Amino acid sequence: MIFRIFIGLILVIFLPGYSLSAMLFPKRDDLDGIERVALSFILSLAVVPLLGLILNFTPFGIRLLPILVVLLAFTISVSLVAWVRWLKLPAEERFRVPYEGLLKFNLGQSVLYKGLFIVLIASIIGSFATLVYVVVTPKTGERFTEFYLLGPNGTASDYPTDLKIGEEGKVIICIVNHEYENVTYLLEISFNGSLVHEEPVFLVENGKRESPFTFKAIKKGENQKMEFLLHRNQETEAYRTLNLWVNVT
Repeated sequence: MIFRIFIGLILVIFLPGYSLSAMLFPKRDDLDGIERVALSFILSLAVVPLLGLILNFTPFGIRLLPILVVLLAFTISVSLVAWVRWLKLPAEERFRVPYEGLLKFNLGQSVLYKGLFIVLIASIIGSFATLVYVVVTPKTGERFTEFYLLGPNGTASDYPTDLKIGEEGKVIICIVNHEYENVTYLLEISFNGSLVHEEPVFLVENGKRESPFTFKAIKKGENQKMEFLLHRNQETEAYRTLNLWVNVT
């Protein structure tokens, strides 16, 4: 998980800007090490939102796969241009990552220069740690349960509100758990005050249940009340209530 976050972070906030800076400044003396690293982050923060804005006006929209494809295409294409420009330079003028100097922390004699480098690295590490914390830590918002009825065709229409004696009506009962925990519900259904159905319903976090329910009209009358009660975690008081008024002729 953390490894994937790290790779994604590098792809989003460093590589696009680094490839662009390498294309614009291929010479060794164009930028020094800390300027090149800082510019890579700055350019990434400028380019990535712009690519997202452009992607938003396409049929693909801002989704994971299109964003990944666009970022990879941009980074690879710009890197190829940077590589071509780098090859055209004399060997002594080409920029190369000073691995040995970095390992020895040989950033010159300036204390200020070393201090700025340390601050930059600390900022990057702090940003990465913050991102990991935000991603890993569960986001708890409003806790609620969706409880609603659909008609027999699976849409919010054509409810069986007008029936004849002996005719059956059908609805679909939908329960969606947004309580940020597993919940055991108790579903009770009554018709004209008489309990006609009762069952427990267990749903994991973000779980959804759609179950058909069929009932029969047994006596004439207008505005006969069918009541759907949903109890949560053995609570005696109903947590959610739905009513369906049925006319029987």
